[in-house]
Amino acid sequence: MTMERIYLDHNATTPLDPRVLEAMRPWLEGRFGNASSLHWFGQRARAAVEDARAQVAELVGASPAEIVFTSGGTEADNLALSGGAAAASAARRTILVSAIEHPAVLSTAKALEARGFAIRTIRVTSEGRIDEADLRGQLDETCALVSLMLANNETGVLQPVAEAAALAHGQGAVVHCDAVQAVGRVRVDVAALGCDLLSLSGHKIYGPQGVGALYVRRGTAMQALLRGGSQERNRRAGTENVAGVVGLGAAAALAGASLAEEAPRLADLRDRLEARLLTVPEARVNGNGPRLPNTTNVSFGTRDAVPLLMALDLAGVAVSTGAACAAGAAEPSHVLLAMNLPRDRVQASLRFSLGRGTTVEDIDRAAQLVAQAVERSCRSRSDAV
Repeated sequence: MTMERIYLDHNATTPLDPRVLEAMRPWLEGRFGNASSLHWFGQRARAAVEDARAQVAELVGASPAEIVFTSGGTEADNLALSGGAAAASAARRTILVSAIEHPAVLSTAKALEARGFAIRTIRVTSEGRIDEADLRGQLDETCALVSLMLANNETGVLQPVAEAAALAHGQGAVVHCDAVQAVGRVRVDVAALGCDLLSLSGHKIYGPQGVGALYVRRGTAMQALLRGGSQERNRRAGTENVAGVVGLGAAAALAGASLAEEAPRLADLRDRLEARLLTVPEARVNGNGPRLPNTTNVSFGTRDAVPLLMALDLAGVAVSTGAACAAGAAEPSHVLLAMNLPRDRVQASLRFSLGRGTTVEDIDRAAQLVAQAVERSCRSRSDAV
């Protein structure tokens, strides 16, 4: 008998939407061409790339010329920070990042520190939102760039990017927003956010893995990381991944069309899941305030989350203990630690992230299995004592 599995780890990756696959299929099964070539094959590929560029731009309120295709969110983050830092004047050698940024941002900042930049970390509150007073106090005329995610990948808490951007621009700094988790789940408009750079990724919005984009506001100085041809208006060299780009464009169009209906549906399901999980003894939600509609992070007393995750996987429920890229790390979540949560509570936390295929039945079944796993864990601890 085949086990019915429930996937609640959409913040790690989403399944490829069949409609996206159909848009990509011609470019996987025989249609080809280098988008830089001048002949018919090349110009057909160029047209497909530019159509996708317009679709991505529309999703975030940008103009097509401001969209740079990358290999994913990680490259987009790297290009934003390293490219922005490289273009900064000699008087601006400071970069501000929040304590809860994705490793793609934090690791890039650390590499820039080794190259002589001063890295300052913006504190966050116990609710998982940046401390705006701390940001204000750290901003000065030496700041080249401020990087702040729009939605945290572990807690789902939304960050005050627009307010932060206004403060940063007041000191002449460039603002990067990692919107990888937010795009397609909440409305994202680069003009309203006031950011100069914004990262997104295909596989978070039911598109293919291995493709993403960086929004670069017109007039924003940025040096390319990859050298070679003049692709992407000299901002990212390399032959375009036409099939991947087409898939990203199709996924962006679908995300924009379904957002108004899907976001409240997911919020209702998330609230339903939370209500059931909070009936489990010692369960507590981590993160408060405006959040992504699909995300909740819950700690279960002082139990180690890894055995719980493994027990749930054996029962057919896929969840995570935090960022997928850090799943093999021995250290607990840097996000929850930055919120000053007790270490044992951090180590007892699981992230649940819902998606298009999630149903009420999935939620109720998953909550039941979580409660059973926690109860077994409690019995095991009692037996050990």
